[in-house]
Amino acid sequence: MFYVVSKIAWLILTPSNLLFIGLMAGAALFVFNTCRRRGWGALLFGVSLALLLACGIGPLGPALLKPLETRFPRAANGPYTGIIVLGGAVKNKHPLADPALLEMNAAGERIGALLMLARRYPSAKLVFTGGQGELLGAGAPEADEVQAHIGALGLDASRILFENRSRNTDENAVFTRELVQPKAGERWLLVTSAWHMPRSIGCFREAGFAVDAFPVDFRSGNGTDQAWLTGSMSHGLTLTDMAVREWIGLVAYRLTGKTDALFSSP
Repeated sequence: MFYVVSKIAWLILTPSNLLFIGLMAGAALFVFNTCRRRGWGALLFGVSLALLLACGIGPLGPALLKPLETRFPRAANGPYTGIIVLGGAVKNKHPLADPALLEMNAAGERIGALLMLARRYPSAKLVFTGGQGELLGAGAPEADEVQAHIGALGLDASRILFENRSRNTDENAVFTRELVQPKAGERWLLVTSAWHMPRSIGCFREAGFAVDAFPVDFRSGNGTDQAWLTGSMSHGLTLTDMAVREWIGLVAYRLTGKTDALFSSP
């Protein structure tokens, strides 16, 4: 139930969607109503437009992402018992795509980290966790896609344990713990996008699975770009949507007992 509610709620609360609705509602009130309501329409339109510009071409998105991405620095070098990579990097296969290729989205650096760390720690266990996370998704679980194509990228799939049931971060943690049964004294490394690391660490800790952080896929820049315009409305809105979703996720997961803290710390 939590999974379905969270997906539906996000469709409603996505900032870019809300701002577009605000623009349209404000314009409608201004055009089709009396003078009194036209004033409210103009106000709604103006506020929505200002926020749209702040989110789209202003520094709001990177500013919201920065605290998430800098919360957990990369852990020191191993040795590690195992390396866990969270799903979220693979796109649903397009009908016209080459079936032999692994199609990745903007978080594809997670897969790159899997390949790099597998070479760096040849004796470490490898785990990839990710099922079908889309509300109306009909494609194969992400772990199955990676299993079918990782060999073409130079990594033997038989070396990896694949967890393909999880639909969200909480289930990533719970099902991975069930799969590997970590023991006291073992060191496990967790790979996911930097902005997603605080919630991921919180979920694994709540599941009783201590992990070190290996954040990848940084989006907020090098720390100096927040004073400048993003340069693209679509890019800025994407960053804002991503950041707001993650902050809402932190609150929702804490309220439902899926993380050990509201904003887990190193």
